[in-house]
Amino acid sequence: MITSAAFMAFMLVGVPIGLCLCLAGLVYIAASGNPVLFQSYPLQLFGGVDSYGLIAIPLFILIGEIMNGGGITRRIVDMAMAFVGSLKGGLAYVNILANMFISSILGSATAQVAIMAQIMVPEMEKKGYDKTFAAGLTAYGGMLGPIIPPSVMFVVYSVLAQVSVSDMLIAGIVPGVILTVMFCLVIALMGYVYNYPRADYQTPRQRVMTILRTSPTLLIPIVIVGTILGGLANATESAAVGAVAAALVGKYWTREFKFSQLPQMMLRSAIYSAIVLFLVAAAAVFSWVLIFGKVPQETAAWIQTAAKDPVSFMLICNVILLVIGTVIDGIPGLIMTVPILLPVATEIYHIDPRQFGVVVVINLVLGLLSPPVGLCFFVAAAVTGAKPGKMFMVTLPFFVISCVLLVLLSLYPSLSLILVK
Repeated sequence: MITSAAFMAFMLVGVPIGLCLCLAGLVYIAASGNPVLFQSYPLQLFGGVDSYGLIAIPLFILIGEIMNGGGITRRIVDMAMAFVGSLKGGLAYVNILANMFISSILGSATAQVAIMAQIMVPEMEKKGYDKTFAAGLTAYGGMLGPIIPPSVMFVVYSVLAQVSVSDMLIAGIVPGVILTVMFCLVIALMGYVYNYPRADYQTPRQRVMTILRTSPTLLIPIVIVGTILGGLANATESAAVGAVAAALVGKYWTREFKFSQLPQMMLRSAIYSAIVLFLVAAAAVFSWVLIFGKVPQETAAWIQTAAKDPVSFMLICNVILLVIGTVIDGIPGLIMTVPILLPVATEIYHIDPRQFGVVVVINLVLGLLSPPVGLCFFVAAAVTGAKPGKMFMVTLPFFVISCVLLVLLSLYPSLSLILVK
């Protein structure tokens, strides 16, 4: 109780979440009256980031930086427009499809929303769409980033759960595609009800030419996902190859990437990576404290009184994780929940940790699109000027369909594990 109170107090006064976790661990050690634990504290902190799989994080972030600097994002949007054609609500489909393509490169919801809001919202507004809807739809498109590989959140989960990074990235492919299809079905229904405008007409020849002109950008996700699925590389190695592929496409195809930009890109990647990795190190300390304090065992005893089978356990976890995700960002949410819930899921209910990881990540990402915080909505609002509260209301059907997907993933493990060897 003292540790929890200390954690909440630090968080309420604005201390960064990573420091909150570290300081709460120190408070627990002081309150336990066991000073020997102070000697283990730095070892636990270092051990949290002593993992080869974590090298993938700065590499994935660097891929996103190179992609933006190389003008690849705009070409992916053009490709999506060529695929959609002149359907009713065409630009809304383009928004989602472009997000799906870009999510296979970026892997970050907030970064994706910031980029796509600048590109798609002005274009949709120009064609007659409501700005609030356009911004909210872009925020939901950003939800695909942490689900379709590469995904920083899946890498962090893999380290916390001690499972293969490659398996986790592959497990996100089918749920990500299903969610994209579900979003497109919602757009079709809303387009019929609200009479959304059609996209600009393109002749078949124009579409083919656009697809041929932009297709080299697909080399990046093909390299990343293909080398993992083909067993040619693990997640870290595929990220390195993907960074090289992004640089080559940006330099020799789009001709917008300059090697002189690389130092600044690497610096930004290093800064963001340092923030993420410090959170992971703090998570190791906090997990150690939780285990020492027998929190997972007590949580397991409480949950067993309410959940009699794996399905009911997963449904309870969906509610808990969604509530946590509404007030805490994705990676800190992983750090706080996985050490407590995962042992219960795997040891008591025999749930596959990869299936559980997919459900956890989607829940926490959906929390980024839920009041009271709704971080992705605030990012979209900062770029477009739309109001976050109105965004949530006009895009409520997307929230509902995301919850439906979570229920399906909880009931049918094969949706997550079908591609995992």
